[in-house]
Amino acid sequence: MRRFKVILSGLLTITIIYLFNNQIPLETSIPPMGKFLDPFHGFWQNCYENHLDNRLEIPGLSGPVNVIYDSTAIPHIYASSESDLYLVQGFVTARDRLWQMEFQTHAAAGRISEILGAGKDSVFLNFDRDTRRMGMVLAAKNFTLAIEQDSAMHQLADQYTNGINAYIDGLSYEQLPVEYKLLDYRPEAWTNLKIGLLLKNMARTLNTGEKDIEMTNALSRYGLDTVNLLFPDRERVSDPIIENTGRWPKSILADSITMKLPEEIVQIAIPEKSQKDIGSNNWAVSGSKTKTGYPILCNDPHLALNLPSVWYIIHLQAPGYNAMGASLPGSPGIISGFNDSIAWGETNAQRDVVDWYRIRFKDDQMSSYLHDGVWKPTKKSVETFIVRNKGLMNDTITFTHHGPVRFDQNFRSKNERARFAYRWISHDTSNEMRAFYMMNKAHNLNDYHEALNFFSAPAQNFVFASVHGDIAMRIQGKFPARGLNEGRFVQDGSNGNTDWKNFIPDAHNIQYNNPERGFVSSANQYPADSTYPYYITSGSYEAYRNRRINDRLRTMNNITVQDMMNLQLDNHSLKGEEALPVMLKNINRSKLTDAAKEALSILNKWNRTYNINEQGATYFESWWTEFYSLTWDEFLDQSPALPVPTSFQTVELMKRHDALKFFDIKSTPQRERLTDVLTESLNKAADKVEAWKKDNGKQPGWAAFKNTAVEHLMRLPVLSRNIAAPGNREAVNATGRKSGPSWRMVVSLEPTGVKAWGIYPGGQNGNPGSKYYDNMLKPWSEGYYYALSFVDKDKIKSNQSIKISPLK
Repeated sequence: MRRFKVILSGLLTITIIYLFNNQIPLETSIPPMGKFLDPFHGFWQNCYENHLDNRLEIPGLSGPVNVIYDSTAIPHIYASSESDLYLVQGFVTARDRLWQMEFQTHAAAGRISEILGAGKDSVFLNFDRDTRRMGMVLAAKNFTLAIEQDSAMHQLADQYTNGINAYIDGLSYEQLPVEYKLLDYRPEAWTNLKIGLLLKNMARTLNTGEKDIEMTNALSRYGLDTVNLLFPDRERVSDPIIENTGRWPKSILADSITMKLPEEIVQIAIPEKSQKDIGSNNWAVSGSKTKTGYPILCNDPHLALNLPSVWYIIHLQAPGYNAMGASLPGSPGIISGFNDSIAWGETNAQRDVVDWYRIRFKDDQMSSYLHDGVWKPTKKSVETFIVRNKGLMNDTITFTHHGPVRFDQNFRSKNERARFAYRWISHDTSNEMRAFYMMNKAHNLNDYHEALNFFSAPAQNFVFASVHGDIAMRIQGKFPARGLNEGRFVQDGSNGNTDWKNFIPDAHNIQYNNPERGFVSSANQYPADSTYPYYITSGSYEAYRNRRINDRLRTMNNITVQDMMNLQLDNHSLKGEEALPVMLKNINRSKLTDAAKEALSILNKWNRTYNINEQGATYFESWWTEFYSLTWDEFLDQSPALPVPTSFQTVELMKRHDALKFFDIKSTPQRERLTDVLTESLNKAADKVEAWKKDNGKQPGWAAFKNTAVEHLMRLPVLSRNIAAPGNREAVNATGRKSGPSWRMVVSLEPTGVKAWGIYPGGQNGNPGSKYYDNMLKPWSEGYYYALSFVDKDKIKSNQSIKISPLK
């Protein structure tokens, strides 16, 4: 404990010095320093571990509950009822992660300015306005409505919320997480609406990807043939998630529906998008391919690398309930995990479930709009924002039946744009809580499918395996049933034929069980073969990780858990393998600088991996970045906004269309060839790497050059971490600069006892003064895993910690 005090004292002393000597991008006041520095109540008290006392006093329990922490601070909760189980889950999660939970729900509700003020140039207030205008609170309210109509889920949600509030109600100032003290505010009561806000915030991260407006602009500027060449819905790449050629159900739509293409250029600034680096891997192999003869399931969702960490590992046990894995702090149950019969995990489905509708309003006040020849009244919602240190601010949001009008004359009016309505699947009523509740308790393949019938958004690729030997993959979500090109471009809001009327039935969603090849896998690639009867479009699909995973799984037999861990940690660059030979072939060596010649020598020896010390990876990624920017300079940062081809499609065009007019440098008087673009981009890349070497005084090994950052949610450097981590977002080990595998899990489904391992980049405790704040970060970067075991409470003394050692 003395060591923690010393560390925390130094840490927060540095924080105070930083606060007094740097401009903080907040408009909140400096905390009352006497109160903050008080050794008996201030930040010094945050050096204590807050979970070591397992004797909890929680009002509302109907029976005894045991909570046992293992040596990684994972709580194992043993209750005599599900009601008590969820109550205690809420309590212990809040005890470790309260500030993170509340900060994220404030962000999801458009309330950040209550804590941080308006921000420089009103950045926080504008974030809040955009959040409410996209309908986040509407989406969360519809989720809450769904669970209120489901008495069992309503009761369990209430209990989880009661557990969080029991912790909040018992908090004195000295017990507050340090962020509350730094920002000088207190937590408010938890509600079921906040559960919905957390789930819809994850949906905002995962299923707002689309390029309707950019594609409409590209269509207007270049025509359909060029659009199809540069941005095909289905790229020339094999290995969709599921091959079921000629065996799909018949579509519920007419056979030949094609949407009319828009004709106008839109000229609109692009709103917030899903992050490019967000992705995931999952797969399951059947017993026919494993050494034990039983299935192995793997999952590693790729998200922003943050502290406190995205996930919170927990074990929940009650009669008929025994699940363990990654939970979302602030939401009940397990999201990705296992029980004593099955395991499951998710990757993002990437499907386009957002449409923008061009609306014809009758007047400037947007009081009514034209739809199928009738002027229909709009609805207005007045949103009130409490801006810290500045009082109240109101904003009026206009709604059509499609959804909210996100941008108008009162918000971001300087951009040239029509007034569009925003249709998002996450606005619809849904009950994902029941889906995960049923999955946590599932015993077999049929239970898995029944649970997924309740899951709507964000659309996910759910992998499954069981102790009975079954494996499965199902792409589950609520998807509009679309005609050709529908959803690819901006929709005509005055035409009722473009409304979402039909949805793909759950039974028609892409899925299969126990395929002959002996494995299932997904990595955000295109979902199905060309005979699938429904039109599919997306912002983009992954083209490298999925093929690497499938190539390895096809050839592997007698697979062990260690083999699966090694595959999750695979740093091979399939993009480098396919792109680099084409790039090297087309450069003009006589025009290379000395630095570029040195880079060329390193590239010729590169082993096509993103290992920690690989300089070839540094030069390749730098070269690719420069080449990509020079090639697509006609599309990048343009007004009106335009889409940009994927990396895979860029390589395909180099191979098959090397005379394409876009292989030039727009800023030069002379239209140059592919060879000249590649040569100039290599020279530029080499110069930038040389500058990095000079600034850092060392060789450009990949991990050092990439400099992976795991940032605190407040972006305070003293609470953030930088770490040397291999990988790249297009490798299976998809660790980028600020995103990567947020949770690695491997589960062996053995009837004699399920065995599981997992780790994530951070720690269980959100308190920076705790040794469990970031204790798993270094093992995660080095490829270690911790055993995740169902511990029999009868074999452990109530105050005994379970010792867990990492496995590599």
